[in-house]
Formats: sequence, C-alpha cells, structure tokens
Amino acid sequence: MTGPHWYPAYIGLGSNLQGPARQLEDAFALLHEISQTRLLRYSSLYRSAPFGGIEQPDFVNAVAALLTQLSAQELLRELQRIETARGRERGAVRWGPRLLDLDLLVYSSQTIDEAELTVPHPGIAERNFVLLPLGEIAPDLDIPGLGRVSNLDVNLNEPAISKLVN
Repeated sequence: MTGPHWYPAYIGLGSNLQGPARQLEDAFALLHEISQTRLLRYSSLYRSAPFGGIEQPDFVNAVAALLTQLSAQELLRELQRIETARGRERGAVRWGPRLLDLDLLVYSSQTIDEAELTVPHPGIAERNFVLLPLGEIAPDLDIPGLGRVSNLDVNLNEPAISKLVN
C-alpha cells in the first residue's frame, strides 16, 4: 500500500507595505503552518522596483519551495487565506501596493489553465523578481512549457532588482 503523494510547489512572495521584509518573514512562518505541507526552503529577499507603472514603494520579493499533499486548488485557497489574514484586500488595483502577495508559481509538472488558477504562473520568465529568487533555490527546476530555470534569461528591460543584505 502506498502513502499519500507529495507534490513540489513553488510560491512567489511579495510585499511593499508596512515593513515588507518583516511581512515576508512572517509569511514564511505561515507557509510552514499549512496542513499537509512542508516548507523546504526559501530564497534570500530581493528588492525590486514596482511592476506595472503605478507609483508606489519598492517591493521585497522571495520564493519558497514546498512539498504538499494538497491539490493545486487547495494550496491556492490556503495561500489566499494567509493573504486575507495578513490584511490583503482582493479587488484592489492590479499591480498596486500590497501587504502580502502569494502566487502559486509552479505545482509539480502540472499545467493548469482555469478561471481562478493558471500554473505555471504567467510571466515567470519575464519577471526578474520571480526568476532570480527561483533560480537561487531551484536552478534545475523544469518549468512546464519554459524549460530549466537556469536556462531562462534575466530580462534586461525590467526594472532593477537587488538582493537585500540581512
């Protein structure tokens, strides 16, 4: 008899309000508490200019690697629950300022295209604030439809990003 199956998942984290670095540190702890899920590791924190052309503070971003027994949809609900508990209001301005943003970037080798969930997350390869921290913790990850993270090029046209020194 086989036990439950564990799926690798990668989560993008971002914040640019109320102590963004602290928001991400708190989020790592909350990811650790998700039922049937293990937080394996997480990247350094990276500071990046805002995406989308809205005037706002710089973001702090990171990526976390999980193993989970939850489905992609269940994991997404848990991520949204954490965002809401931390004060995120859905329906706010797209690409606007936020206390906490948790994006399901990759879920196993699955490709999902549903109204509420697209995996791999669109734009991974064009967003340095995702690609650089993901490359730090999972350079050999094969993203469905894109290939190995280490083979994806950093977008030189995107705003600057830098690793935060703790």
